Amino acid sequence: MLRKLGVSPPAKAECPSKLTQLIGQYKHYLLVERNLSPASIGHPLLFARRFLADMFGGGRLKFSVLRAPDITGYIQRHAHDHSPFHTRKLVNAMRSLLRYLYYKGLVDTDFSLAVPKVARWRFSTLPKHLPAAQVRQMLHHCDRKSGWGRRDYAILLLLARLGLRAGEIVKLRLEDIDWDNSRISVCGKGDNCAQLPLPKDAANAIARYLQHGRPQCACRRLFISNRAPMDGFRYSGAVSKIVQCALARAGVVSDRKGAHLLRHSLATEMLRKGASLDEIGEILRHRSSDTTAIYAKVDIAALRALALPWIGGGR
Repeated sequence: MLRKLGVSPPAKAECPSKLTQLIGQYKHYLLVERNLSPASIGHPLLFARRFLADMFGGGRLKFSVLRAPDITGYIQRHAHDHSPFHTRKLVNAMRSLLRYLYYKGLVDTDFSLAVPKVARWRFSTLPKHLPAAQVRQMLHHCDRKSGWGRRDYAILLLLARLGLRAGEIVKLRLEDIDWDNSRISVCGKGDNCAQLPLPKDAANAIARYLQHGRPQCACRRLFISNRAPMDGFRYSGAVSKIVQCALARAGVVSDRKGAHLLRHSLATEMLRKGASLDEIGEILRHRSSDTTAIYAKVDIAALRALALPWIGGGR
């Protein structure tokens, strides 16, 4: 503002480094040529910058010296810095960057073929979830006196009651709530939209946030960030951070602390109360029944009938 008024001198133009220029070109490629959404390119750009900085530091980008062992060695060094989920993001981002370098002629070899795969066996793990009592404990410890506390409480209720994904919370707009019919429109993966019944407690929490917590702004997003500029969340990680803080505030210990934890908790509680896998898949809006089948592993009552007698007698 001061520069526009002529009060302060103009900023000194700094020439961006070669690495920054390449990252900018790569970002343009992902957004324009690949037509990816801005929310989906955060991890590819982050891992690309880290890889290039590790290979070349702050000096010149000498892609002619890049070899396949450099790629595999980098992944071997950093794969254990992340969970298996984020390690898959790392290798996917590496393949994307290396294909871009080959596409632009910066390297003569498609080094994406040298990126190793991450082992992932289907149904090898149990879905992490919270018991219903701990979900209630987390909701009970929410601060409902401040505006941001009312916002977080409404978000947590939508996650716990409807099993929404973090990205779906971010995309919610004011027009998505049908107050007359107690429904909410949710835009999920692949821009597939569905209407879900809006529970009474979640509707009340949203109404209190809109009346006594949401700042006045031109943004049509339902939930507004508490940091300037007043706008909707930029990334789904902000919703997972809200869940993480709520768990810490309530003293609930869990291996997983993201928004998906409440989605798994809802499905597990529905299964415990007698809901079928088809009903769970309908609420969670799964496209395939195979996705819902993972919850069959926590249906102890149904699995008990399949267990064979123990040779040594009852245990």
